[in-house]
Amino acid sequence: MPQSGATVGGTCAKAPICLAQRLLKELTMSSSMIDILVVAGIALFVVRRLYVTLVQDEGPPEGRGRTPAPAPNPTPADRAPAGGDVVQLRPSFTGPAAAGMEAIFEADGNFDPRGFMQGARGAYEMIVAAFARGDRAALKPLLDTDVYEAWDAAITEREATGAEGLQLLRIRKAEITDASLADDGMARVTVLYESELGDGETTTRASELWTYMRQTSSDDPNWILDDVDTAD
Repeated sequence: MPQSGATVGGTCAKAPICLAQRLLKELTMSSSMIDILVVAGIALFVVRRLYVTLVQDEGPPEGRGRTPAPAPNPTPADRAPAGGDVVQLRPSFTGPAAAGMEAIFEADGNFDPRGFMQGARGAYEMIVAAFARGDRAALKPLLDTDVYEAWDAAITEREATGAEGLQLLRIRKAEITDASLADDGMARVTVLYESELGDGETTTRASELWTYMRQTSSDDPNWILDDVDTAD
């Protein structure tokens, strides 16, 4: 049987004893070798720290967890005015109704002739179409009481005779001819419409003056049809 600490075939029989022998042997190394190992360890530590620093400076690959840079502060040209009053451009008032439109604008700063005419063309098309098909429900909120009653009677008469309502073919002309503001704040604007109407067989030209009204102190922005006259 082998003795404690002996080797068998050049191999240590007991691992703990062999490990101790190796440690004793390493402790007997020359001081120069130990110095080399210490310097090498320090160098390895420095290289490792340098590598880590360089990798952090380069940052992650594009699109992988990169923290977005903060948005730059807007330049004065990019900033909206702070605390300043909103300056509203004054519409241009021309033509025979200029004075009346200006008076309406003074009472209602949202009044604009161009915007009004866009709405007036749309209202004309809507009202003529509703009258042609006899749609009283569509007409009632768009007309003043007197106008609605007159048109309601005309629809009833047409229904009794079986006549067809005239369809709007096109608007040839639409322009403001008059405007006024009453003492009670009621604004009225008169529009001249020249149009072509037809029933599928004949075409008729119409030239009418439609007057719209609106209370300028009201929150309701809609105008209603107040009067209809035949243009001279």
